[in-house]
Amino acid sequence: MPQDVREEIVALLPRLLRFAYALTGAKEEAEDVVQSACERALARLDQFAPGTRLDSWMFKIVHSVTIDRVRRRRRLTYMDPAMLTEMIADDARILERTAAREELAVVHVAMAALPDEQRIVLAMVALEGLPYQDVAEALGIPIGTVMSRLSRARRKLAEATARSLSPTKGSAAS
Repeated sequence: MPQDVREEIVALLPRLLRFAYALTGAKEEAEDVVQSACERALARLDQFAPGTRLDSWMFKIVHSVTIDRVRRRRRLTYMDPAMLTEMIADDARILERTAAREELAVVHVAMAALPDEQRIVLAMVALEGLPYQDVAEALGIPIGTVMSRLSRARRKLAEATARSLSPTKGSAAS
């Protein structure tokens, strides 16, 4: 049974990572949490009740490890002013990542609003990094058509993102 449980834990890793990421908001922190949770689970396999849901047990451990890490960080903050400075820097990085996610969401919406032929060319060139000639061959269109579709797509994307990301959005001027 223990070997089966170990294999099931490995199969749960992607779900555990998503859950830990949702709790921590940081990929590296989530990875650390999952590693600690797996170590804890493997050390306490005798506490797992066969016939119960392994995923629920593992999610509880991930949650518990996350809470332990937050509590530990709070205790250290009061004892070490340097840790407080580091946490403030972490908060700034979180704010930067949040702003980047918001910008990415705006770009995603603007890209989804493009006509199919422009969105496809933009994705092939900008996201996949394909040369214009390869795009033209793949789509069966002249290279000039690729260039004009790409130009129109970039212009529309720039206009849409400029409107959405402008600091005056939502004001009376808009």
